[in-house]
Amino acid sequence: MIRYAVVGAGWISQEAFMPAAAHTGNSVINALVSGNPSGAQKLAKFYGIDTVIGYEGYDQLIKGDSVDAVYIAVPNPLHASYAIRALQAGKHVLVEKPMATSVEDAEAMIAAAKEAGVLLSTCYRLHHEAGTIAALEAIREGRIGDPRHFFATFSFQSSAGNHRLDSKNWGGPLQDIGIYCVNAARHVFEDEPLEASAMTTRRTGDPRFTDIDDSIAVTLRFPGERVAQFYCSFGAGPIDMFRVLGSEGDLTMEPSFRFETPTRMVVNSKNSSETMQFRHCDHFGGLIQHFSECIQKGSSPASSVEEGVADLKVLLAIEEAVRTGTTVRVVPTSFSRRRLTLDDVRAVPRTERRLLL
Repeated sequence: MIRYAVVGAGWISQEAFMPAAAHTGNSVINALVSGNPSGAQKLAKFYGIDTVIGYEGYDQLIKGDSVDAVYIAVPNPLHASYAIRALQAGKHVLVEKPMATSVEDAEAMIAAAKEAGVLLSTCYRLHHEAGTIAALEAIREGRIGDPRHFFATFSFQSSAGNHRLDSKNWGGPLQDIGIYCVNAARHVFEDEPLEASAMTTRRTGDPRFTDIDDSIAVTLRFPGERVAQFYCSFGAGPIDMFRVLGSEGDLTMEPSFRFETPTRMVVNSKNSSETMQFRHCDHFGGLIQHFSECIQKGSSPASSVEEGVADLKVLLAIEEAVRTGTTVRVVPTSFSRRRLTLDDVRAVPRTERRLLL
């Protein structure tokens, strides 16, 4: 069993990571690091976690031998600090996305992992989900011809007080949910965008959006005269979907991004139309299981750390486009691109047993 420390006991840890770990067959949570002692103790009792500490005890924990890996779910600006310290202590690190808030921090994380000889990966849970992989396979097989245009919409009503609404946490719809659209477009086109342009809205009179924009609309230009566009919002109805228009058909995934619902794909080609409903498995369970397998086998995760840097560079270019009102060149990321295949799919069963504080 790979023994994890969960660093940050907020919503995503409670809703997704902690319930999933026990069902992977190769992972267990041995420690919980939190700034909420009473809440952490309740979670520890519920999940049978032996060690509960505050953030002040983190360095001592990672220098010991009670955990093999850490899952980092603290606010975005803290990702690098907690990751680098764990990596330098010889612990493997699975970090929530976006992996960092600057390219410099991301590269420092990668350097720390290489120097220590341990694994670092970003939480791209959809890279192990059957529907996502099936969509990429269908496009590669040429079922819609040459993919020319990608469009996605991802939105929901965010609750007041949510950490996503705080700019100090590098919050906002782009960073929190726009990254899903960026990553999907990059995998659909199997390439990196060249330029970004974007516009945001911030509704007046809504106390949720005094600090961040409520929505963003983005256009990315890819090589080969291909275009990706997406709209993300924290103040609109719930929807998560993407559509790829090809030279000979189209492919739609709806739902496509959320882990609470099963994915569904519709492929319209020249002479046929096919709808596929995919089994609803635990996205986080598949992610954890795969990362633990990599630790056990000494293999590389499907989601390379360069994948996280590539998305980060696109996010930063989009932010600059919003700031300047111009089209911004995306700094290229050079890395050995790895195709996601059916071998990357993990089917960990879902559980309804969870404790939300």
